[in-house]
Amino acid sequence: MNASNSLGGVKLEVLVEDDGSTKEQGINVFQKFINQDKVSVILGPTLSNTASAADPLAQQAKTPVLGISNTAPTGITDIGDYIFRDSLTEAQVIPGAVKKAKAKLGFKTAGVLYGNDDVFTKAGYDVMKKALDDEGVKILETQTFAKPDRDFSAQITSLKGKTPDILLVSALADNAAAIVAQARQLGYSGPILGGNGFNSPAFIKNAGPAAEGVLVGTSWNSASTEPANAAFKEAMQKKGASPDQFSAQAYTGVLIVAEAIRKAGNKTGRDDIKNGFSQVKDLDTPLGKFSFTEKRDARHEPSVQEVKGGKFQVMQ
Repeated sequence: MNASNSLGGVKLEVLVEDDGSTKEQGINVFQKFINQDKVSVILGPTLSNTASAADPLAQQAKTPVLGISNTAPTGITDIGDYIFRDSLTEAQVIPGAVKKAKAKLGFKTAGVLYGNDDVFTKAGYDVMKKALDDEGVKILETQTFAKPDRDFSAQITSLKGKTPDILLVSALADNAAAIVAQARQLGYSGPILGGNGFNSPAFIKNAGPAAEGVLVGTSWNSASTEPANAAFKEAMQKKGASPDQFSAQAYTGVLIVAEAIRKAGNKTGRDDIKNGFSQVKDLDTPLGKFSFTEKRDARHEPSVQEVKGGKFQVMQ
């Protein structure tokens, strides 16, 4: 962006801090960015849990926030008019994934497993349940776990005993791979559909062969041949990085910030960028044509991916 000089002499400077995926550290980072660094805009934090605690500080200080991986269906942009996100919510992604998967696989019953100690995974479960109900799929059993858990054999054995046609899992990335691997080890051979926590090459790497065939609702169509996506993938490959949904959303976040600055007449004040965000419409990004909804959430087309040959491929 800086090399293109497309912002009329404005140069973007990136300050990076680790929020530790905790509310406490997220609050500390936001306080530093807002009061000490006096940034124009904040991209982040990573988790919806952290956003729910840190975003109110930015709202109070009238500092615009662009969440690039917050997918809890409710409660994030409700914090206030300075809070935006380019990440589709679970409520925007999962119903379509369930519908497409059912059309392909014809399942009639399901077992559900979700983390009950995290805003994101609990919200993912709520959306999964509603999507299954809407599609007329009978939930045979529901099991829960907590983020520190590493042994899921009791839950999986119980779910497997009900012989569901499909297993739906709402989990963060570190739990997701272990759950899938253990499900296969315990003899569950049916289809598995995951939420956004599955959307990373790290999931495939950590789950190994067990990841094969897993379905994931996704905000990013990795196979898209649109110029913005092709440019993004080429840029990532030059850096030696394997792109995933989250890197696509982060990259898109910078494109959106730049577009907001343009819409604001190349001004970079906090209110200028906030007002510029509201004018972003049909922007070409790796995620597709991007706009914000009236509630400052993301609007673009979701997809469904399937792990094939150790890689994510868009489900046909």
